[in-house]
Amino acid sequence: MTLSVLALDLGTRTGWAAKGKDRAIVSGVMNFKPQRFEGGGMRFLRFKRWLTELKANLDGIDALYFEEVRRHVSTDSAHAYGGFLATLTAWCEHHEIPYQGVPVGTIKRHVSGKGNASKEDVIAAVRKRGFNPSDDNEADALAIMLWVQDTQETEYENA
Repeated sequence: MTLSVLALDLGTRTGWAAKGKDRAIVSGVMNFKPQRFEGGGMRFLRFKRWLTELKANLDGIDALYFEEVRRHVSTDSAHAYGGFLATLTAWCEHHEIPYQGVPVGTIKRHVSGKGNASKEDVIAAVRKRGFNPSDDNEADALAIMLWVQDTQETEYENA
């Protein structure tokens, strides 16, 4: 059975990669920057609505993977990540979609061979695998998808 998988690099500019039942991988970036005159929680409501639209477009999501970040550059980015993570996990629980965080080092090591690879290294490694990410957020999502494809696929393909 072929399942639909979604990989996310959470943040204000959320990178995403999806593999549908047709096995094609599509990817992109969604911007959840707060808009002028918007309340603080609106970005998370827009994120939730986007997830629901993406689920409908993919004809369902059978598994979701996201970049599990443990250190942040700033307090603001830590707060934003926490909000996106809380929204994502609650949404997954509501829709009964299994989800898993993948540590940053695991993703970088898998795609580039170095657990401390730079953003440029990850972009180059993803391009080497035939993709053309628009930025590091999309590259990270594609790297997660490649990790899923290479290490997890037999687990959920036999489900």
